[in-house]
Amino acid sequence: MSLTAHIPSHRKPRRNAPKTALRAGVAGGVLSTIAVAGAAGPAQAEPVTQTIEMPTITAGLSTAVAASAQATQQVAQDLQTQAQEDAAAATAAKTAKKAKAEAVRKAEAKKKAEAAAKAKAEAAERASRSTARTTLSATSGSSTGTAASTSSSSSSATGSAAAVIAFAQAQVGDAYVPGGTGPNSWDCSGLVQAAFRSVNIDLPRVSQSQSTAGTQVSLSNLQPGDILYWGGAGSAYHVGIYVGNGQFVGAQNSSTGVVQRPLSYDPPSGAVRVL
Repeated sequence: MSLTAHIPSHRKPRRNAPKTALRAGVAGGVLSTIAVAGAAGPAQAEPVTQTIEMPTITAGLSTAVAASAQATQQVAQDLQTQAQEDAAAATAAKTAKKAKAEAVRKAEAKKKAEAAAKAKAEAAERASRSTARTTLSATSGSSTGTAASTSSSSSSATGSAAAVIAFAQAQVGDAYVPGGTGPNSWDCSGLVQAAFRSVNIDLPRVSQSQSTAGTQVSLSNLQPGDILYWGGAGSAYHVGIYVGNGQFVGAQNSSTGVVQRPLSYDPPSGAVRVL
């Protein structure tokens, strides 16, 4: 027997039976509801579907691809333009080089032609002079005879004409030098100019002008002191002084120098009279 068998119970008696019954009824109703819901739940459940939208990247990718394509096309155009410019520059350089070579070729051809023409003219002059020398040798005789002829040729001249002739004859034997104006070397027009200057007559410096400095006269009517010219009046290439008796004095060329010769040595084209 427990120690508490005779101790009156202190448990409180149930106060209200109806309240207990109410609680039991509520609990039973809840359980019934849960049971009904549990039985009906699996049969009526629907699957849950969820759609996940992925971010759209098509637009951005298209823009990047388009930009890349445009850049590539621009580079290709730049390369093509550069290639065209390089080709044009190369063509221009080639054309300029060809034009320069052609100009040089023409200049050289012209120079050769001028040299050939000059050589031909000199050869013709030498041939003419050679023929004249042969004639002179046959007609002039010894040097003593030449001196006598010179003396007689000047005896018919008087006044300024005699002075001009004397000056010219005094230079016989001097050297011929292109552009020479004395006192020991002359060219043809330099000698004529100096001879007339000795009598205070100023003539032009060159043959072309001296050939028109006076009155044109016929070769059949020459007088001592007349200026002889070779070539056309105004375009003469050589001049000399007529000293009478069919002879003249002139600075002929570098091989002969200043000489006195008959007109047949080198027949002149015309004459002018200044005195």
